[in-house]
Amino acid sequence: MSSTLKVKVWGDFALFTRPESKAERVSYPVMTPSAARGILEGIFWKPEFKWRVRSIHILKPIQYYSILRNEVASIVPTSITKSRKDYLADEDRQQRHSLMLRNVAYIIEADIELMEHTTDNITKYREMFRRRVAKGQCFHRPYFGTRECSVHFAEPNDTDKAIDVTDNLGPMLFDLKFPKGNEKNPQAIPYFFEANVENGVLHVPDYLYEEVYR
Repeated sequence: MSSTLKVKVWGDFALFTRPESKAERVSYPVMTPSAARGILEGIFWKPEFKWRVRSIHILKPIQYYSILRNEVASIVPTSITKSRKDYLADEDRQQRHSLMLRNVAYIIEADIELMEHTTDNITKYREMFRRRVAKGQCFHRPYFGTRECSVHFAEPNDTDKAIDVTDNLGPMLFDLKFPKGNEKNPQAIPYFFEANVENGVLHVPDYLYEEVYR
């Protein structure tokens, strides 16, 4: 049996926000590796290992959907939450435009990488993940970029094929790195890579994991 794990994920909407878009939310055309990792961790996570997303297979044509949503304009200050002062969202509300994806479906291929302190065999965790996917179990409901876009997941079948599209998507966010030794004031460093879709598959370069997670 292959060591690479697979899971099919799908949903009505998705929003993988580009970091360069400020006020308006604009989605990448394809799920990002960090979003895929978040889905896997929602299904199965243990401190004994970490996920390495290898590829993302696009199963449905890319479709955009424009929506106008009510959002709060600012983050609630911690001084308010600690003092339990009233915060009125109606006084801080504004409308923002979001360019989302609709009717999305992917197959995520990923590996489990054991941490140095792990003593159990890697087969144990692979089988635990496969059982959870088969039963539809998850620690929390996975989502496509934002919690409004919930994810359904199941085991892939032989009829699930990537769409016939090859394209260069330009720079895509891989993940955020938090440098060690600055835990009191962590400053996240974004890492990008040149995203290319070949025959409907987005491959994640191995070198990114060496640079970001080491």
